[in-house]
Amino acid sequence: MTHFTRRALLIGAGIALPGLMVAGCATTAMSGDMTEALRRLLTISSERALTRLVSDTGFLNDPAAGLTIPGVEGDRSGAVLGALLRSAPVQRELTLAINRIAADAADRAAPLILNSIRSLTFSDALGIVRGGPTAATGYLQQAIGDRILDAMLPEVGRGLRQFDSQSVLGPVIGAATGINVSAIQRTLTTQVAQAIWRAIGNEEAAIRNDPARAGDRLVAAMLTSGRLMGASQGAADR
Repeated sequence: MTHFTRRALLIGAGIALPGLMVAGCATTAMSGDMTEALRRLLTISSERALTRLVSDTGFLNDPAAGLTIPGVEGDRSGAVLGALLRSAPVQRELTLAINRIAADAADRAAPLILNSIRSLTFSDALGIVRGGPTAATGYLQQAIGDRILDAMLPEVGRGLRQFDSQSVLGPVIGAATGINVSAIQRTLTTQVAQAIWRAIGNEEAAIRNDPARAGDRLVAAMLTSGRLMGASQGAADR
């Protein structure tokens, strides 16, 4: 794997963050507090998800990642090679290789995601606080848009072109002709982005379900207050 320095920093930050963020105002009455609490919620959720995904088997061991091997439509190498591409040993190697590529791509996306959170503003902070289990993640995903694909595409492309010639993949892929590598690159990158957002959303949902799980008093206070405000509003509507 590559980018060990950044991964070490990410993992270290993921471990240290809750302790650093314990101190904070216990009320979310002011919009500034709510904005800060949402940023913290997203930072905690993102770092936990990314720390898991950038490990060597992160995507492979995460049921929510849902990566699939992109098809080889367009291959004109003949029936024998086509069958070999779909054989169990090749598919197994492809699965491992693709998950390694995905981990490297997620590592590339991490700075974009974390830096975007730091500068994120919320047009309807209260609505997000009282929204669904992944409301904040959805807002962040919309704010970043296709920039996450742009950040990961080069890494995915490098990974697809660097299959180990000593493995079963090198000769097989090398012998294939007509495979649209650019299309596979785009498809895989999109899958990785979707998996990242699902992983972050799952972390957010878990914290919303149990605010103490954040290890952050400001986040817990925000989510608890949001529930109380939602319950009060519901009673008033009735």
